[in-house]
Amino acid sequence: MQQDLITQARTWLAEDPDPETRDELAKLIDAEDLDALAARFAGTLQFGTAGLRGELGAGPMRMNRSVVIRAAAGLAAYLKAQGRTGGLVVIGYDARYKSADFARDTAAVMTGAGLRAAVLPRPLPTPVLAYAIRHLGAVAGVEVTASHNPPRDNGYKVYLGDGSQIVPPADGEIADAIAAVGPLAGVDRPENGWEILGDEVLDAYLARTDAVLAAGSPRTARTVYTAMHGVGTSVLTAAFARAGFPAPVLVTEQAEPDPAFPTVAFPNPEEPGAMDLAFATARRANPDLVIANDPDADRCAVAVPDATADGGWRMLRGDEVGALLAAHLVARGATGVFAESIVSSSLLGRIAEKAGNGYEETLTGFKWIARVDGLRYGYEEALGYCVDPDGVRDKDGITAALLVAELASGLKEQGRTLLDLLDDIAVEHGLHATDQLSVRVEDLSVIADAMRRLRDTPPTALAGLAVTSAEDLSEGTEHLPPTDGLRYHLDGARVIVRPSGTEPKLKCYLEVVVPVASAGELPAARAKGAELLAGIKRDLSAAAGI
Repeated sequence: MQQDLITQARTWLAEDPDPETRDELAKLIDAEDLDALAARFAGTLQFGTAGLRGELGAGPMRMNRSVVIRAAAGLAAYLKAQGRTGGLVVIGYDARYKSADFARDTAAVMTGAGLRAAVLPRPLPTPVLAYAIRHLGAVAGVEVTASHNPPRDNGYKVYLGDGSQIVPPADGEIADAIAAVGPLAGVDRPENGWEILGDEVLDAYLARTDAVLAAGSPRTARTVYTAMHGVGTSVLTAAFARAGFPAPVLVTEQAEPDPAFPTVAFPNPEEPGAMDLAFATARRANPDLVIANDPDADRCAVAVPDATADGGWRMLRGDEVGALLAAHLVARGATGVFAESIVSSSLLGRIAEKAGNGYEETLTGFKWIARVDGLRYGYEEALGYCVDPDGVRDKDGITAALLVAELASGLKEQGRTLLDLLDDIAVEHGLHATDQLSVRVEDLSVIADAMRRLRDTPPTALAGLAVTSAEDLSEGTEHLPPTDGLRYHLDGARVIVRPSGTEPKLKCYLEVVVPVASAGELPAARAKGAELLAGIKRDLSAAAGI
């Protein structure tokens, strides 16, 4: 066993093109660090949510140039098998460690395989890549990003020519093609032959962002903005300037790309402490809104002044922003299908139904939401919003920020705020209170054990509410393909439990619905909702053993 592991590592080392990971692996081999080697050679990174994501380092279980070259070669073989030889593959990348290297390797492999490759001119938001695929008539796109993961991670997101992320069966077929790639020496990687795009694609994307706003709408909202050390600043400020909004006040400590993400433990606006610098800037600047993007700017977080909140500012939940944008689009006369993932609030369905619009639930991820026929608006509770599906068939933190700023501006002209509109929505449709129980683990078996425990002994009641039905989503439903998850319907509540597709987390999504007859009942309804959510979280933790 020991010798097999050393032999496997030496074989990998011999073809590794990266001096850094070669040095890392050579030291582990020389030290005979079997635990570290076993972790790196326990298998291969698998295609998860639309591609690969993992920790940087040597070996097939890490993100590195060898893994990326194989992934690119597999994707190229898949595209050629689909009759796409000679087609264009557009490649974008963020500012993380190794992202530019992975993008260049991908371009070289595509060129060597007889496809045409074009690379975005610099680190840019993921939605720019998603837009560029359709704008340029590409057969596929690759975005090198790990989104909001920790600094040590990177990833590889794959899109096909419709501008949407890959789904079955394409993901499995690409994975099979990757597994069939032989020695790297056999993968042709020329030194040149691909195109480095200019700013024309970015300019076209920015021109498209204007389309999400209503002609002549108010543009007065003042914002504080953080890019969370990512790539959003230049594109978002350009979009705001084009639209005529006041220039956002930047959180200067987080405005420029920095792969070390030095001011945050996790570069995700949802994580505790990540917004502290933004709130400190807001207390000085006194804006109407705080807007944050995650590092690749496909997500959008919103915070509002709230005298009752600690520090005077409150982050809105993704479900709250999702409902606000839906209400805004309905008020503007938007028609079409409104869609969300199953873990998002059921409030969207009520808003769509009352407006006479279609409504669909999908599995988690924009790879599913973006594929809904007739989609006009889609969102996911994890701060993802698709407000211009004809332009970007993915979540887009730039256009979502513009639409939020437009909504806030219109309310400001009326002497109202986003919180006032949330109150109106609750009175009209009932208070939909949501929360999440999220457990980050080092050992993935903890997640598997929790799911097994819930399947073997499902709860019969949570927070005193009877479980009226339980679904094992791994078996699929009438409207959904199989996925690893559990859904419980309670009397006035809903719970979904699933492993994260992008992080080592078990996620539990909780929702309670409290009827509200008038604005005067809202404080009591919110107190009841908070109490029920706390009770569900407590009882679910016990049932799952977490």
